[in-house]
Amino acid sequence: MNLSVVIPVYNSERTIGPLVERLQACLASRSFEIVLVNDGSSDRSESVCYQLEDTYTNVRFISLRRNFGEFSAVLCGLNHTSGEYVVIIDDDFQNPPEAILTLIETAEQGNYDVVYSRYAQKQHHWFRNLGSWLVNKLTTYSIGKPGDLYLSSFKLIQRDVVDEIIRYQGPYPYIDGLIFRVTRNVGSVTVPHSARAEGRSNYTVRKLVALFLNVFIGYSLWPVRVFTVFGAFLLGLSFLAGLILLIGWLGNQFVIAGQTLIIWAIATGLGIQMLFLGVMGEYLGKLFMAYSGLPAYVEKKVRNEAGTKADKGFSYSVIYPLLPFFLSSFLPLL
Repeated sequence: MNLSVVIPVYNSERTIGPLVERLQACLASRSFEIVLVNDGSSDRSESVCYQLEDTYTNVRFISLRRNFGEFSAVLCGLNHTSGEYVVIIDDDFQNPPEAILTLIETAEQGNYDVVYSRYAQKQHHWFRNLGSWLVNKLTTYSIGKPGDLYLSSFKLIQRDVVDEIIRYQGPYPYIDGLIFRVTRNVGSVTVPHSARAEGRSNYTVRKLVALFLNVFIGYSLWPVRVFTVFGAFLLGLSFLAGLILLIGWLGNQFVIAGQTLIIWAIATGLGIQMLFLGVMGEYLGKLFMAYSGLPAYVEKKVRNEAGTKADKGFSYSVIYPLLPFFLSSFLPLL
């Protein structure tokens, strides 16, 4: 299987059928599959997807019992793919299906693990654009993405990276955060962006806040480290101020007022507390990351001189140097 297309479906009974038909036409030259994941839609999306699965042999359909969110639906879809490349595309026709070929071409030419789409002119609502801008600014610091890279939902992921992403077993997946835990070999390409074909965006204030908190807390330790650094700075500043006050008092240069001592004591105590909370948070954060389901490292494919994939299993070459020993030991017995 050369290509898998994952589509999270939510209240798109009118658009998902035409989208699948258009994918069948524009990807006819490739071996591909389409994985539809119904994320607890309240309309007829489920029955439409069942009909599409019955109509096309390369369409697979999974229906979730309730609405878990877009990233959970995408993660479910990734677990049911088998293609060398996996493309994630929304169900609203804002991303033309023909642009999938552009993503594949960019990945093959640049040998990228992941290719994100970027838009010359976005057709989203201003509120969604604002939310996307805030999340992109946050992810620049939290997951270490390049500042000029736009994390769009329309992207291509190579098979090796997908296999690592689906090892995540937590309840709050953030696909882009998982991608940047695995690889930094990421490219982008400009593709068209169309107005929404049907309905309205499901991007709400509640979902924006939930995404913001998930990225802020779930995929980086830097919020905890901010408290640690600030606590250490405040404690060091308080220690220096106390040293200056003590030297001045011993040298009879000035009299320490009670109000000054109170301020110094409060600052010192606050610095100790923040430093202690930061250290405790660091321990908890390490445990959280350890149980997030992702490995400490990810290997790339290893190839031998002939250009074929090297076998990482048992190798008989280990036995060859020992053959003289075995022959000299057992031949006299025979």
